[in-house]
Amino acid sequence: MTRAERLTRATVIGKALSRADTEGLDAVTIRALATELDVTPMALYWHFRNKEELLDGMVDAIYAEFDLAIDKTEPWPEQLRTVLTSVVTVLRRHPSAPRLLNSRQVNTDSTLATVEIALDVLARAGFSTHRATEIARHLLSTTIALVSDSLFVEETDVDRQRVVEAELRALPADRYPRIVAAAGPLSTCANRDDYFTNGIELLIGGVRHLAERQSL
Repeated sequence: MTRAERLTRATVIGKALSRADTEGLDAVTIRALATELDVTPMALYWHFRNKEELLDGMVDAIYAEFDLAIDKTEPWPEQLRTVLTSVVTVLRRHPSAPRLLNSRQVNTDSTLATVEIALDVLARAGFSTHRATEIARHLLSTTIALVSDSLFVEETDVDRQRVVEAELRALPADRYPRIVAAAGPLSTCANRDDYFTNGIELLIGGVRHLAERQSL
């Protein structure tokens, strides 16, 4: 059996995700993957008709990593926290994921399962189907934005952090007193785990507020 014959769809997607995470989404091309896998481009076209299908497969693979095993005996906010925490955990493993997920809408078992569980949790919170759909959309888009690396100066880029902090501290203090005072934390993220945990809690708190308001 040749290398091309042993090649699987999952292997190609895994390699594409790894390449996207280390070199960026633009580095994912059929030709580059074929070279890395030591096969001809035609070997990849056997699994994917074009790059668009490959990108869709990558989206599906990311959603498939979400752990949607919630405990339905727990209060709905805890169920929602379980789902959102898993989404954030997976997206943090894949720096390319925010851009990729924002660029494509794919209906597969894994993507549909994520939407289904979100709507189910929100239904148990007392929201109508229409309202739950709106909230689920906001939750997904906001969670993706929460994990976007563009929000941060890289932790290892100390020089860039210093430049950003100096620029913020140099702003007119009479016009931007709060920004000048927060120049340090605005120029970096000292504890990303806390940042993501707090972000999830803000989202859950907002949904809880909406649920309580509609029950009045």
